Amino acid sequence: MKPSSSVQLTDLPDEILMMIFKKFDNITLLYSLSDVNIRLNKIVYDFIFTNRLTLLIFVPIRLIKLTSLSIYYVYSLPRLILDRYCLHILPKIHENVTWLDLESSSMERILLATNYPNLSGIALYNIQLECAIHIFSGKIFSVLLLTNISNQIKSIYKFINWIIIILIILKIFEFYSYLSYE
Repeated sequence: MKPSSSVQLTDLPDEILMMIFKKFDNITLLYSLSDVNIRLNKIVYDFIFTNRLTLLIFVPIRLIKLTSLSIYYVYSLPRLILDRYCLHILPKIHENVTWLDLESSSMERILLATNYPNLSGIALYNIQLECAIHIFSGKIFSVLLLTNISNQIKSIYKFINWIIIILIILKIFEFYSYLSYE
């Protein structure tokens, strides 16, 4: 018998896998390859694939109505995909997420699925006035705001500690004319 010459995905080096995976949309990539094995998790959970998540579906209007316009309808992810994201994927990558593109019907569930300590932006689609009022006056906004303020306070605290350390060093070495740090 002739030996098999087939190459499997896991036979490729990480660098090649990263180049291939960059061609995919990150939501499909994470959904399809998350928890397949430890090596693939390490790659697909990388910041490159997890920092900006578009947790919705854009469908060009020209696919629904025969037009040449570049207008899109926005839909929520299917329930099974959303379940997997909220229960399994988002809790594992939450620290990498800096931006979320969300659709109004799934937004609350996604935002409350986990804490997003590095979240710096949210794009909201299909949002009605009543929903916006609910978000910006309710629990979701409070959780996001408190998390963001807490992270800012931690950053300020670290900065102040560094200033205090520098001042102590300068006080101790005030009589030296040259101080070098390598």
